[in-house]
Amino acid sequence: MQEIQRALQEVGSTLREGVALLAVSKTHPSEYIQEAYDAGQRDFAENKVQELQSKVEVLPKDIRWHFIGHLQTNKVKYIVPYIHLIHTVDSMRLLQTISKEVVKFNTANNSQRVVDVLLEVHIAQEETKSGLSIDELEELLKEWVASPLEGIRIRGLMAMASNTDDMVQVEGEFEQMNQLKQKVKATYFADDDKFDQLSMGMSGDYMLAQKHGSTMVRVGSRIFGARDYSK
Repeated sequence: MQEIQRALQEVGSTLREGVALLAVSKTHPSEYIQEAYDAGQRDFAENKVQELQSKVEVLPKDIRWHFIGHLQTNKVKYIVPYIHLIHTVDSMRLLQTISKEVVKFNTANNSQRVVDVLLEVHIAQEETKSGLSIDELEELLKEWVASPLEGIRIRGLMAMASNTDDMVQVEGEFEQMNQLKQKVKATYFADDDKFDQLSMGMSGDYMLAQKHGSTMVRVGSRIFGARDYSK
């Protein structure tokens, strides 16, 4: 308990005003999440639907769950009822699926749920990283403006910087995203106060990310320690 609580306090003390801390809990047991929750943390991030489902069932209901992994369209229906924010929308097809599942959920439950999403942009050098290219982002946004989808709110952008020790490059990528978010805001969401999020920065580079406009940092190993992928 003390280690996780201390780690949360240490990371929290380095955050700029207005920057939210997402505790990346993927691969870590529910007991660790409960300890962080007891220390006051409420935002947690997972990257696999099945693992997220199992944790949602046993952990406090007021946790704000963020999905940060690749989301398959056939898994959307499982997280729509409770997800706080999906960070990794990388196609119009995925947006359409989320909308369809939200409408279906609302109809069945007589509710008016709206799911918040971020559009993931590919800025890293690694081809293996997912996300929209700048051109694909522009095309998606033009389509969105022409015909917005029901049950969805686009809250901002998300990106991962290159996995490199070259912090000058990383900082350049973060600044590129900062400028892109401002451009997208001015062009497509000028009258939408809810378009206000830029999710970028992880354990090794979040200090640089918040320097360049990040509003959410995704920190895992600094809080929970090394991940155990054997499970």
